[in-house]
Amino acid sequence: MADGEKNHGGQVGAEPKATAQSISVQSNTRTHPKPTKLRQIFVVAAGFITMFMTCAIIFSYGVYQAIYEEMAKQPNTPFSGASSSIISLIGTLSIALMSMGGPFIMTWAKLYGPQPVIMTGGLVFGIGCILASLSQYVWEFALTQGLLIGLGTCMAYVPTMSVAPTWFDKRRGLAMGVVISGSACGGMIWPPVLRAITSAIGFRNALRISGCLVALFVPLAGYTLRWEPRFGEKVAGQTAGLSKKIGWIQAPFVDWKVARSKKFVSQALGCFLQSTGYSTPLFFYAAYARSLGYTVSMADNFITISNAANFVSRIVIGYAADKFGRLNVLFLTTIMSSVAVFAFWLPSTFAGGAVSSTAADVLFILFAVVYGCFGSAYISLFPASLIELFGVQHFTSVNGALYLIRGMGALLGTPLTSLLLPGQSALSDPSNYLRVSYTAGILLFAASLATLWVRIEGSAGKKWTWNL
Repeated sequence: MADGEKNHGGQVGAEPKATAQSISVQSNTRTHPKPTKLRQIFVVAAGFITMFMTCAIIFSYGVYQAIYEEMAKQPNTPFSGASSSIISLIGTLSIALMSMGGPFIMTWAKLYGPQPVIMTGGLVFGIGCILASLSQYVWEFALTQGLLIGLGTCMAYVPTMSVAPTWFDKRRGLAMGVVISGSACGGMIWPPVLRAITSAIGFRNALRISGCLVALFVPLAGYTLRWEPRFGEKVAGQTAGLSKKIGWIQAPFVDWKVARSKKFVSQALGCFLQSTGYSTPLFFYAAYARSLGYTVSMADNFITISNAANFVSRIVIGYAADKFGRLNVLFLTTIMSSVAVFAFWLPSTFAGGAVSSTAADVLFILFAVVYGCFGSAYISLFPASLIELFGVQHFTSVNGALYLIRGMGALLGTPLTSLLLPGQSALSDPSNYLRVSYTAGILLFAASLATLWVRIEGSAGKKWTWNL
């Protein structure tokens, strides 16, 4: 009887426990419901606008590169006598800092929330543009159009690319493709707009107008970009005990076990190599087109052509990544960007003398389209693959560290590659770009091998599947 009472008592005692658990689960479900499609659309739209207004402008630096190189041949300008390498350093600094500040920006986004960080980034970007419009020396342009705009972009770009994936699961690749396509869409629009403004009222007013627009629209978009609630709880747990007064100077360190894993090493190597080679063609689209004999306005069209192909391909590639595996598509797109350089850009540098100027033109047009389709896919695909590779608990620290590594690659890549150009004669002969195209192609090919290594490590210890 006692046993029966004991068992009965145990059953009675078990029921409230089970009920409490079910209530807790139901409470969590009510508190953190599954994201609605409308909310996901808002996140994607806000991310798209942020990319359109920040990354698109700094990736359109090729317009300014060509303008500044023309000014370098004239007396009494801020760029008189400056080499292509020095001028390209301005845009390189902005692109490098866009990623290099990643670890610190991730700490700020975790500590204070991504919204104020993104909104402040838009204001810093706008201030950088306005100060650049007042600059009189090359070093002043480097500090304003380079460092300050790069910092503003980083504050908007890194949190956006970190927040957006947390709202999606099955369609994460597609969502990230749409978000990052904002920079490609802006890349179609900004170059001709900047050139038109420059032709009408000068490049300084182009800087002022673009800066004011960024300072207006990025804070509006940033207000929508917050952590997905369940992910936000994990972030709050990670920052528990971190002082908001001094925590902003602390970068999130990658767990040592993760940092020494082959997955991290291969991903870091791929990020470094790809960013080292990726930006060089972007900066020299317009300048190289000028060497082929195109006018200033026609040369800028190559930036637009490349970004038009980029806009469509990012969405298609994002969908393909969800369907066929993000790591698979990451490797294929990276190897194709290398193929584009070797198959089209490199031969165009000597086709004009060996075959005809028409052949060189056709090859470069093909390069602009193909490289536009595949070159920047890495930027949207590598963050989308990090959760599967390293888990939710390591996502923010790994993401920040990889952005730092990408920034280091961008900082070294284009300036060093630009040293291969023969000074101020770079606009006169396409053969001057032969060594530049070789270098960019080799770096991108090496990056594709690193992404293949990531693919192999990603499947290690798991049942083999093609869809990864």
